[in-house]
Amino acid sequence: MTLRPRRGMVLAAGLGLRMRAVSETLPKPLVPLAGRPLIAHALGRLAQAGVDEIVVNTHHRAEQVESFLAAHAALPGAPRIRISREAERLETGGGVRRALPRLGDGPFYVLNSDVVLVEGDAPALARLAWAWDEAAMDALLLLCPRARMAGHAGAGDFFREPDGRLVRRGAAPGAPFVFTGVQLLHARLFAAAPDGAYSLNRHYDEAIGRGRLFGLVHRGLALHVGSPAGLAEAARILGGGTGGEGG
Repeated sequence: MTLRPRRGMVLAAGLGLRMRAVSETLPKPLVPLAGRPLIAHALGRLAQAGVDEIVVNTHHRAEQVESFLAAHAALPGAPRIRISREAERLETGGGVRRALPRLGDGPFYVLNSDVVLVEGDAPALARLAWAWDEAAMDALLLLCPRARMAGHAGAGDFFREPDGRLVRRGAAPGAPFVFTGVQLLHARLFAAAPDGAYSLNRHYDEAIGRGRLFGLVHRGLALHVGSPAGLAEAARILGGGTGGEGG
C-alpha cells in the first residue's frame, strides 16, 4: 500500500543574510521567484501531494511571513497552516522537534523554503511516498546529482549505496549527491532528540549508524535560492522553458 503523508513542514525561520542584498525589507521566504514568493512554491508542492496540514516555523520578520501564510491558507482548497514561531532560532533539527506534536507519530514531509524543484517525469513528493519502506527507513532524503543542483557550488553531501542507503565515508571528497532539502522523515527519528537548537544532520548520522537513512535521486533539477546569484540563476531557468517548477 502506497504511503500517503497528510502532514508536512516548511522550514522558514532562517535569517537569510545573503539575500538582504536583494531586499532589506522582505524575509527570504517572501522573496519573489517566477511571480510567487519562494515559500509559495513549497506550499503548493505540498498541497499537490495531498497534504492536509502544514507546519511552518518562523523567526526573522515573523509577522510578515505569518501574514502571507494567513492569506495563503484562506485560498480555496488550501491546506491548513499552523505556525511554529521560534523566539530563538532552533535550526533545522530543533525546529522540527518543536513541531513534532503537530506532525504526528508517522512519516511527514519536510521542505526547505529556499529550494524549488523542476520536476522530472513524476512529482518528487509522490516518488518519495512510493519509495518509502516503513520497515527499513527512518528518513528518505531527495538527492540531486551536483550537475543538476543549480545555485550549489560546494561539494556533495552523500554517497548512495546500491540499495539506496546513504553514507558519508568520512572526509572522502567527491560525494556525487547533494541533499535538496526535501525529505520524508518518521517521528521515530527524533527519539533521542536534544533540547534547543541543533541541525538535522545529527539525526541523519544517527540513522546512518543504524543503516536506516536512505536517498532517492531526483529526476529533474533542484534550484537552491540562497543568494542573489542563486535567485538570478533560478529565475533564468524557470523563465527559460525548462519544464517549470510545478509547485
